[in-house]
Order: sequence, then structure tokens, then C-alpha cells
Amino acid sequence: MHRIPKRTPSASVALAAVLAGALSVAHAQEASIRTQVETDAAAAASQARIDGYDSAATDALQAYRLATQRGESLTVYNQQLRRLIDSQAEEIASIKRQTAEIEDIETGALPFMIEMTNTLVRIVEADVPFLRNERLARIDALKAMIDRADVTAGEKYRRIMEAYSIEADYGNTIEAYRGELEQDGSVRAVDFLRIGRVGLYYQTLDGAETGRWSARLGGWQPLADSYRRSVRDGLSIARKQAPPSMLRLPLTAPEGAS
Repeated sequence: MHRIPKRTPSASVALAAVLAGALSVAHAQEASIRTQVETDAAAAASQARIDGYDSAATDALQAYRLATQRGESLTVYNQQLRRLIDSQAEEIASIKRQTAEIEDIETGALPFMIEMTNTLVRIVEADVPFLRNERLARIDALKAMIDRADVTAGEKYRRIMEAYSIEADYGNTIEAYRGELEQDGSVRAVDFLRIGRVGLYYQTLDGAETGRWSARLGGWQPLADSYRRSVRDGLSIARKQAPPSMLRLPLTAPEGAS
């Protein structure tokens, strides 16, 4: 049998010292690892904060750029708006001046237009009595228009001159129309023939009677049967039912003529 050698006290102490050293190294390594982990975590957190600051700075810079661009756009818009407002103010001032001028013109022209209308009345009353009701109705419409505030002075003047033009054309045209003839207290339907302003004739619808307006007598005057055909032909010519031809008819001489 072999004998197990007995450990000496010095050997035990040496073993214990080795074990203690090993434990100390292990603890030191664990502490070093823990410190490294903590350092890495702190570095990561710091980097995250830095990244956050960088992102915030980028966002702030972008917002600043957008705000700057918007400010520049608003400045340009405000300048354009100011020019527009100034232009509108000038236009309003111009309209006010024109309105005042128009009011002055209308105030000065109103008596003149009233007198022109009254002159038309005198023309119709002194003229050969053709289309009398129609012509007087036109003048009444002019008088009513002159009193209207919603019609401009220019339009009033234009309408009055238009009426004068119509009256002037009567002197250069031939016309046939049907109407009523008041004579000796009776009213008859007849055909009227107007030749300018120098002749106004009538003929009954059956052609049995022919006459003319006499300025000298101030009334209607029957004509001899020899004029019946001329009046009938004149009616056809005025209605464009026959070509123009010479008509043998008595005419109304202008005042002052022999």
C-alpha cells in the first residue's frame, strides 16, 4: 500500500494564495468589463443625444430657410399689393373727377336738350300732318327719358339727335301707310301717300275719293278724279310694288314761295 503524503502547512498557504490571486484577477476583469459596458452605454447615449441635436438643428435650419423664403415672398406680395392699391386709388380718384365733370356737363346740357325736344314739338305741329301720333309719341318718350337719372347725358343727346335725323329723312323719302282720316266729324280708313314734306295725299280704300293736305286751307282738300291714278301709282311705288316713275300731283309750296 501506498501512503498518501501529508500536506505541510506551507503548501496549504501557497495554494490559498494562488486561489486568492485567481479570484482577485477574476474580480478585476469583471469590474473592467462592467466599466467598459457602462462606458459604451454612456457613449451610445451621448451619440444618440448628439444625433438628436443634429436632427433638431437640421430641422431648425430648414424651418428658418422656409420662413426666410416665405418672408421674401410676403415682401414681394405686399409690394405688389401696395402698387395695386395705389393704382386703384388713382382710378377711384379719376372716376370721381369724371363723374363730377359728367354731372357738370349734364347740368349745362340739360336746358339745351329740353329746348331741342321742344323744337321737335314745334316742327311736328307746323309740319304736314303725316304720322302725327307716331312722331308725337317719339317726342313724349324723349321727354320722359330726359327726366330719368339712370340715363347718361350722352345717351339722352344721342337719342335726341336720332329723332332729328328721322325728321330730316322724312324730307327725302316717299312713304305709303294706312291710317284714319278725320273729316267733317267722321273717321274713315284711307291709304296715305307722303312725298317728302311737299305732298301728303289720301285715297279711300275703294279708290272712289282722292284728296290732299292743303297748308293754305289748313285742312284736307278733295282732288279731281284726274289725280286718282297718280296717287294710286304713287302708293304702289312707295310700297315697292312698281318701279319709280313721274307723278303728276299738286305740291305744297314752301312758305314765302310765289
